[in-house]
Amino acid sequence: MKTLNALLGAVAALSLFAVSANAQTYPERSITMVVPFSAGGPTDTVARLVAESMSKDLGQQIIVENVGGAGGTLGAGRVAQADPDGYTVLLHHIGMATSATLYRKLAYDTLNSFEYVGLVTEVPMTIVARKDLEPTDLKGLVDYVKANKDTVTVANAGIGAASHLCGMMFMSAIETQLTTVPYKGTGPAMTDLLGGQVDIMCDQTTNTTKQIQGGTIKAYAVTSPQRLKVFPDLPTTTEAGLPNLQVGIWHGIYAPKGTPAEVTERLSKSLQVALKDPNVVARFGELGTEPSSDVDATPAALKAKLESEIARWKPVIEAAGQYAD
Repeated sequence: MKTLNALLGAVAALSLFAVSANAQTYPERSITMVVPFSAGGPTDTVARLVAESMSKDLGQQIIVENVGGAGGTLGAGRVAQADPDGYTVLLHHIGMATSATLYRKLAYDTLNSFEYVGLVTEVPMTIVARKDLEPTDLKGLVDYVKANKDTVTVANAGIGAASHLCGMMFMSAIETQLTTVPYKGTGPAMTDLLGGQVDIMCDQTTNTTKQIQGGTIKAYAVTSPQRLKVFPDLPTTTEAGLPNLQVGIWHGIYAPKGTPAEVTERLSKSLQVALKDPNVVARFGELGTEPSSDVDATPAALKAKLESEIARWKPVIEAAGQYAD
């Protein structure tokens, strides 16, 4: 028995040594960063900027793979089932929190199927409309949609998408239910808004900034506590009369459960380096957002954020009665 115990102890020690050694040499090959939405969308834009900079710091390429579908849960599910070796990670937005309620049956446990790397950024939302919509300010828009609630349409990129969540918050804030038009991605939704086929959309600045600046859509407000440098003349929802409509679409990086702490820590440190990259800072600024701080780009901060956001969104989704399954 003593011999067996000694042998088992030796095996365990060797296993720990192997894990430690692998963590110290990590990464030795390219890393796949899964984005659970289509290429060209706002979350994809954030992922590619961060991946490029992290690749330089890690000395290995981070390849962005788009695995869209089911409000981001397909991509998240793939990462949850991946080998916990640090070579498959997930960059997801606020949908990581809302999916815990939106989907009553998930193939993974939102809180417990992942290790945490850190927060990347929190992107403000903009309330926008087709450029020929009559109202000129947010108060006028609210009055208009209430008077025409049976005909006004609100576009979104699908159930669970940032635009869907913000649209629910908008309707909750004005206490008026409108006809929602879901699309298979942000691109098609924006195309129809540009073409005048739909009336309103609430989406991330990473998707709306260029269109607002180009005058191809009409902007009414930003959902951040303060005005944005990129839109100094655009009021906040609080200034414009909707103080209950404050929402930011935060993004975080996750790894499969069981990924060694040394590996997630290395990824977190690399993320912190990337978020100070002048190119990332400048590009984020152009898109109306800012990189997370070193304090937020950590496993502990991301875990705390996810827990608090699940609690925040659960009653909103349940009150709306809109589920994805």
